[in-house]
Amino acid sequence: MELTLLGTGGPEGLPLPDCPCASCAGAIGDRDGPRAATAVLVDGVLLLDLTPGLAFAAARSGHSLGGVRQALLSHPHDGPAVEIPVGLPAPGRVPDGQELTLLTGHRVRAVPTDAPGTGYEIEGPDGMRALYLPPGCAPAGVQEAAAPYNVVLFDAVDRPDALGRLRAAGAVGPTTDVVAVHLDHSAPPGAELRRRLAALGVRAVPDGTTLVAGDYHDVPDVPRRTLVLGGARSGKSAEAERRLAAFSDVLYVATGGAREGDQEWARRVALHRDRRPGTWATQETCDLVPLLAVDGPPLLIDCLALWLTSAMDSVGAWDDEKWSSGGERELHARVAGLTAAWRGTRRTVVAVSNEVGSGVVPGTASGRRFRDELGRLNAGVAGESEQVLLVVAGQAVSLRG
Repeated sequence: MELTLLGTGGPEGLPLPDCPCASCAGAIGDRDGPRAATAVLVDGVLLLDLTPGLAFAAARSGHSLGGVRQALLSHPHDGPAVEIPVGLPAPGRVPDGQELTLLTGHRVRAVPTDAPGTGYEIEGPDGMRALYLPPGCAPAGVQEAAAPYNVVLFDAVDRPDALGRLRAAGAVGPTTDVVAVHLDHSAPPGAELRRRLAALGVRAVPDGTTLVAGDYHDVPDVPRRTLVLGGARSGKSAEAERRLAAFSDVLYVATGGAREGDQEWARRVALHRDRRPGTWATQETCDLVPLLAVDGPPLLIDCLALWLTSAMDSVGAWDDEKWSSGGERELHARVAGLTAAWRGTRRTVVAVSNEVGSGVVPGTASGRRFRDELGRLNAGVAGESEQVLLVVAGQAVSLRG
């Protein structure tokens, strides 16, 4: 089964007319070029979504619409009025849960979604299977899959959680070709888009690309261990959360705990919680070694600087006498234990930490002590990580991996 992407953009395409934003400006010179509204031609006989300029898009990709026997709509409405190419059947829609069989041997089942629109599961005569989801949608009530899809096309920028649901149900496996479509100017420009998609195990392709169901494409694996560094308000926590957005059962480990009477801290915690998917669980603890030692869902640890603060409190690191009479030795043992657990973990884990060594030298001995110990901790964890990122002004720079 072959799926030709006549367009890969959002409903209005990319760039949007007269839009000055960075994504629209970058799309013009990007290696993948501008993107027409997403439409998919399956084996030349089935068309998913009717968009402007289809006949020209098909011709540019070396195909014709002359053999199309069925056109289906996925969007929650019929969209703007467009001219239907001569000979193309009037577009329709399969009701949720029902199945349509074409004379060509293709079977199409309508997949309910959690937002207005219709998803389609397509099975070709060769038994290959693909899933196509409309913009802004994830499948609703995903059941355990008998086998993974060969190809999945979905809105990876706005709904990465859809991939988490499909993975949890076994509908997406290691060999599934997962491709982002419906890309509009909410997506970051070119290279940053590809970086973010790769972190999810997703790829983007230019308009006109033909996907062959069953072909394997090497997309970078999600790293086992990732350390995300950054200064205050750099966007490091948001970057860490984004890296696990395609997992539905993440355990968010908050090392800061509750601070009685601190309203500012309470507001910061609330903002973080509101940003996280509702399916994620939260555990407030600084006891990280046992969590790293056992199997389980992915961990997001936020953050190591607060873990270190707690550890230094417990060994009396702020008191020079306690520090010199055993506190330093005990802290280094705890850091070594955490680093060893990080090295040995079998879980997917992302940790956030502060980068404090590039700023003003702290004016107190305790501040300098904390800076030095956090630098050592960050270096130890980074040395045992597949990927290390530094976030500056919301932009992630890869230091490793």
